Amino acid sequence: MSEKLIKINGIDNGIDICTESFGNPNNPAILLIMGAMCSMVYWDEEFCQRLADTGRYVIRYDNRDVGRSIAYEPGNSQYTVEDMADDAIGVLDAYSIDEAHIVGMSLGGMIAQIIALRHPQRVLTITMIASSIFGSDDNNRDLPPMDENILAYHANGATVNWSDEESVANYLVAGSGLLCGSKHKFDEKRVYKQVRKEIKRANNLLSMFNHAILKGDASYEGKIKRIKVPALVIHGTEDTVLPYEHGLALANEIPNASLLTLDGTGHEIHFDDWDNIINAISNHTSVV
Repeated sequence: MSEKLIKINGIDNGIDICTESFGNPNNPAILLIMGAMCSMVYWDEEFCQRLADTGRYVIRYDNRDVGRSIAYEPGNSQYTVEDMADDAIGVLDAYSIDEAHIVGMSLGGMIAQIIALRHPQRVLTITMIASSIFGSDDNNRDLPPMDENILAYHANGATVNWSDEESVANYLVAGSGLLCGSKHKFDEKRVYKQVRKEIKRANNLLSMFNHAILKGDASYEGKIKRIKVPALVIHGTEDTVLPYEHGLALANEIPNASLLTLDGTGHEIHFDDWDNIINAISNHTSVV
C-alpha cells in the first residue's frame, strides 16, 4: 500500500494523478472515485483494506484539483466531467487493468455514469453512493435541492483564514459534521485525521473549489437509460446534499438497478454503515 503518481495523456498532453492501491492485483479491480472537493483520503484506509479483504483489488485516487494530483489556479480550470471520466480510464490503463468495477461517491457516482456510457467495454459494474443523475438539474425531474443550512455554511468560507491550518481544519470538520445523519454519531476524531491529511497533501487546497464551477457535457443528457452494466445505488434517507429522492431517481431510471437504502444516514460513508456498504459492493461485484 503506497501512493503512486501516474501520468495520464489527455487533452492536456499529460497530467499527474495520484493513486493508491490495496490488495492483490490479481483480484477483480474496484476503482473508487471520490466526490467534489474531496481527495482520496475520504475513502478511509481501513474501509479500502476491508473492501480489498473481500477478494478485490482496490484503487483510490485524487481527482484533478485535490490532493497530490494536478492543481489548476483557483477559479481557472478548463476541464469537464467528461475529462474526469477519461482520467479514471487513464488510471486503469496505468495499472494495466482492462475491466473494473467502478464505485463513485456523490460526484464520483455521476462520473461513474459517464464512464459506463463513454467506455462501456471497460466497466463491469457501477455503484453510486449518495449520488444523483448526471445533469439532473437540467432535466425537470423536480428533485429536491441541497439543504439551505449547508449552502449558508459554505457561503462563509470566504471568511476563513486559509493560511491558518487550524482554522481551515476546524472549518472543514464542522462542514463534515453537517452531513452526518441522525442515526450516527459524528466521528470527529476520525474526520480530523482525514482533514489534517487532506491539508498536508494538497498541492493547492483552494483549488478544490474549482469543482464548484465544473462543467458537464450536454451530450450525455437523457442517456442514463442506455447504461447496460449492473448498477447499484446506495443512498441515505437523511442526505442533505443530494436528498434521498436523488437516489430513488437513479435506481428508477437505470435499467435493472438495485437500491440499498441506509436509514438515518446522511451524505457520508459512516463507519457504522461500512459492513452494509462493503457487503453490498462485494455481492454486487460478484455477479460479473
